[in-house]
Amino acid sequence: METLTEKQQKVLRYIEARLGENNPPSQREIAAHFGLAQNAIYQLIRYLREKGYLAGNGGHRGLRLSEKYLRQAKQDKGIPIVGRVAAGPPILAQENIEGYADLKEFYGGGDTFILRAAGESMVDDGILDGDYVVVRPASQVDNGQIGVAMVNDEVTMKKIYFRRDSIILEPANKSGAYKTITIKKNNANVRIIGKVTGCLRKL
Repeated sequence: METLTEKQQKVLRYIEARLGENNPPSQREIAAHFGLAQNAIYQLIRYLREKGYLAGNGGHRGLRLSEKYLRQAKQDKGIPIVGRVAAGPPILAQENIEGYADLKEFYGGGDTFILRAAGESMVDDGILDGDYVVVRPASQVDNGQIGVAMVNDEVTMKKIYFRRDSIILEPANKSGAYKTITIKKNNANVRIIGKVTGCLRKL
């Protein structure tokens, strides 16, 4: 992407921070923050759009980061680490991301993410509480493969089996009191998020 001037970088970082707080700024607020005339901010935003960093019409709180910039930023930062996932927002929403790991050399980039495991339901398969698992997004996994599913807005990691009319989420902890979950295939409240491709004890 085209290089930004120092002033353009500062404005972009401010807009990005506000969008990360789900509080898009108006041009007037940006101007007030930097002590500049609103017309100067209008020009800076126009440059940021022309260089591919911003999208939207730039109207009142209408700014957003461009898809091209978001892809580039993700590549620069590394693979996102997802902590406790909040119900409602997408799994990779900003409020769920607690950091990034530079592991693209080993696990590739794309939409791959790292999920922090919670609980001991998968200890028999070597995944302990607090481990980090690498997840490649997918709407299907192989029968018996460890995958990540969204069930009633809750993210769970289990062995996933597909039967003719049901999806089975099976834990891997014979000594615990973890129960197998069976859900009808047409249940709109269950969705496969991805498949687990690696496990890391420490980042």
